[in-house]
Amino acid sequence: MLNFVFGFLFLFVNSVVETIIYSARLLTDLSSLIFSSYSLLAPFTVSILLFAAKMADVRSSFGGKTVLVTGAGQGIGRAVCKKLVDSGAHVLALSRTADPHLNSLAAECAELSGKIETYEIDLSNWDATRDLVEKLAPRVDCLVNNAGRSLLESFLEMKPESFDMIMEVNVKAVINVSQVVCKAMINRGHNGSVVNVSSIASTLAVKDHTAYCASKGALDTVTKVMALELGPNKIRVNAVNPTVVLTPMGLYAWSDPKKADPMIARIPLGKFIGEEDVVNAILFLLSDQNGMIHGACLPIDGGLSCW
Repeated sequence: MLNFVFGFLFLFVNSVVETIIYSARLLTDLSSLIFSSYSLLAPFTVSILLFAAKMADVRSSFGGKTVLVTGAGQGIGRAVCKKLVDSGAHVLALSRTADPHLNSLAAECAELSGKIETYEIDLSNWDATRDLVEKLAPRVDCLVNNAGRSLLESFLEMKPESFDMIMEVNVKAVINVSQVVCKAMINRGHNGSVVNVSSIASTLAVKDHTAYCASKGALDTVTKVMALELGPNKIRVNAVNPTVVLTPMGLYAWSDPKKADPMIARIPLGKFIGEEDVVNAILFLLSDQNGMIHGACLPIDGGLSCW
């Protein structure tokens, strides 16, 4: 009887051991297959995962934050508002035209179940703008100075009123809005962030854009002075400098192929840029993921500035 029991135990243990060995071999073969596949897919998989993680981190920076965006009715400003709302931010959208631009923007953001407040204001009116922004500033965490004007006139034909009109919005309004918002940030001890939307035209001369080029050159310098003075208060300030973006303003200035094609030929990547290219850069610079980029004027130009 005892021999029978020992024999049975021997067979049972032997069966268990063989099962474990078989399972180990199976796992080894499976691991080899996985790592073989990984070696082929790793460059793509890791890149995709890292990009997705980074964008998730950037977008998570805006939950519960309030962001003021000027020039919000169209183009880059409108796209920034929608991306911010989709990222959980409470957006204060300023534009010169409520109907149809701000009204349609509010409707689109409502479909995203986002929080947005819209305000109609002519930023060239210093006092009216200041009165409105003073009411909003105490709750602003981040600022995007996007509003801009352009007018096509040759250097020899440029009128003084044209120059003044462009400088009023492209430079003076940035100073006006930023003064009020940043003072409120300092009073609250808030580590805020500001992004000014400039242009590659700040350093690259463009025919028929004398006033526009001058305004963007001024804006780059204003950005750097803001960075110098506001940095000690932990307020980060940067600019983005895109080449032609196919917004309504971009189409107004660059719809003629005779003008556009020579410019595209100078861009190593061979095309004008889309709104999303600028929006993603703005959100990164605004976000908590950007800790030490400060006082920068970031070219978004497909390599145009390499010349």
